[in-house]
Amino acid sequence: MDEPLNLVLFSGTDDRLQAASVLAAGAAALGKPGNVFLQYWALDAFRRERIDADHGLAPEAGVEGRSRVDALRNAGQVSWADTFRQAKDLGRVDIQACSLSMDLLSIEPDSLDPMVDGVEGVTAFYLNAGNGQVVFI
Repeated sequence: MDEPLNLVLFSGTDDRLQAASVLAAGAAALGKPGNVFLQYWALDAFRRERIDADHGLAPEAGVEGRSRVDALRNAGQVSWADTFRQAKDLGRVDIQACSLSMDLLSIEPDSLDPMVDGVEGVTAFYLNAGNGQVVFI
């Protein structure tokens, strides 16, 4: 369990962010370290003022997907942001913002939610990934 789970998050939709947070929490619960690399629209969702907003769903979810996600929320499902926070409490989950995406979106580090541990480039992400699998979401 020494090799980390490495998640590259590109999409900023709630369903994809929820899936990523569950993967990170599962890895953390098993003692597997995790590296999360936030790019583009996923990074935008981690802005302090946007983290609790509705980020929509992937187009393929359709109307039925929306109603199912809403039903889960109404039943008390924890948000993706809270699931990431729980993952960080459970184990070694490092969340880094992509430096190029920060520049592209004109985001300053202090405007990100405190669960984001820092800013790094893709080379640093790959060095931290080691021989662990990389999952792109």
